[in-house]
Amino acid sequence: MEPLALAAAAALVLLLILVASWWKTASNDYSGVAGPLVPPPAGAWRWLWQWRETAAFLASHGSGRGFYHFVRTRYLRHQSPCFRTAVLGRVHVFLSASHPAASHLLTAQPPHFAKRYARTAADLLGAHSILCCTSHAHHRHARRALATTLFAAPSTAAFAAAFDRLATDLIIRHWTIRHQVVVLDAALEITYRAICEMLVGRGGAGRLAPLQSDVFAVTQAMLALPLRWVPGTRFRRGLAARKRIMAALREEMAARRHHQHLHDDDLLSLLMQRRQLGHPDALTEEQIQDNMLTLIIAGQVTTATAITWMVKYLSDNRLIQDKLRAEAFGLELKGDYSLTLQDLNGMDYGYKAVKESLRMATIVSWFPRVALKDCQVAGFHIKKDWIVNIDARSLHYDPAVFDNPTVFDPSRFNGEGEGDDVKLGRAQQQGRRLLVFGAGGRTCLGMNLAKIMMLIFLHRLLTNFRWEMADDDPSLEKWAMFPRLKNGCPILLTPIHDSS
Repeated sequence: MEPLALAAAAALVLLLILVASWWKTASNDYSGVAGPLVPPPAGAWRWLWQWRETAAFLASHGSGRGFYHFVRTRYLRHQSPCFRTAVLGRVHVFLSASHPAASHLLTAQPPHFAKRYARTAADLLGAHSILCCTSHAHHRHARRALATTLFAAPSTAAFAAAFDRLATDLIIRHWTIRHQVVVLDAALEITYRAICEMLVGRGGAGRLAPLQSDVFAVTQAMLALPLRWVPGTRFRRGLAARKRIMAALREEMAARRHHQHLHDDDLLSLLMQRRQLGHPDALTEEQIQDNMLTLIIAGQVTTATAITWMVKYLSDNRLIQDKLRAEAFGLELKGDYSLTLQDLNGMDYGYKAVKESLRMATIVSWFPRVALKDCQVAGFHIKKDWIVNIDARSLHYDPAVFDNPTVFDPSRFNGEGEGDDVKLGRAQQQGRRLLVFGAGGRTCLGMNLAKIMMLIFLHRLLTNFRWEMADDDPSLEKWAMFPRLKNGCPILLTPIHDSS
């Protein structure tokens, strides 16, 4: 057996040398310079290349560095605003949003490109989700149906009042008796409740409350290996969680039909009313269910993550925190008040802090588009079915676009509507280049609701507490769909009346 073992070891070493040699050659060949992108290797080498890239992506995603570390290292390797890789069996081309071609892809919506997230995300959100449907016509139909009902169910003012009620109950009534809190946990809880109330009403939100852990499981599985039939994998757990969520939504819809509760002003009731009346923009039951899950995830997880980063940045910048607090108290809101949209409009510096938090956090790192035919983008040949990812994070940290991009500075937006011509031009340029919510016909439907939640949370926190980080660990949470701190941003609270 010993000679066989030695022979096997020698063969393994030889194979590793060959793979390492190819790896080095391949890394040098795919330089991403202007012109045709070098096609993937042929035969077995192509398979090895795809697995090498996927393994590197998952290694970054499963570490404290986050999945964008995978992207950043390839920008550095190729020294180009565009590079090609492979993730989960698909060829991906990353294109920095700083490149002029990126703006055209997002805003012009060329017919030979459609939106496409990772296959795992599409399996979890559903084929009818507005984030995953590739047909422009189907997307426009679903978006129109949701947009015309979403902002009437309830009105934006009513949504702001509901979220303020939840934030006040959390921050004033519960945090007052505590010295340390984890911001992410709290933000996930109240954003989930607020979004569910808007989508299914207060009664329905109570019935969906136990599903919050299932929503978390779905988001954790979106960038996992698609091991559908392997017990215990994140993807299989995510699919099981989606199944439970869909069952709960079907049960809610059946109960409303049985009891004729379609007169409410929540989103689900309005969508069901349209279907019952045969409205031309009516959605099927499957479309309604897929998009209800999509809106819960888009409204809860992304906003809670943005709130968490905002609190973290302000923990690190006490002078900015104090300036924001002075503006908040300057509104002179007295007694047991409720915030209104008019109050929010008076938070000028607060709004800039929200924008700066969104820029630095870049919750959605890139916006994917799938090529429906062979074409050219930015001088590169793109093959049919390749996915082009418009990289927003590279734009938001480009010093040619944003001055001192690694510095948290809300005042970079000071000149958007005032000041001398030079400052005005620079501030407008920075403001207009923000790519937080996408662009064009695929812009995020709930972007204004997200800003409202962030402003309200910020105001209630500023006017009741000073805070600082309880744990400065910068590590990111493993397997999170959106980059967020592993520790959830724990903060030490000091009530304002104790620190004055």
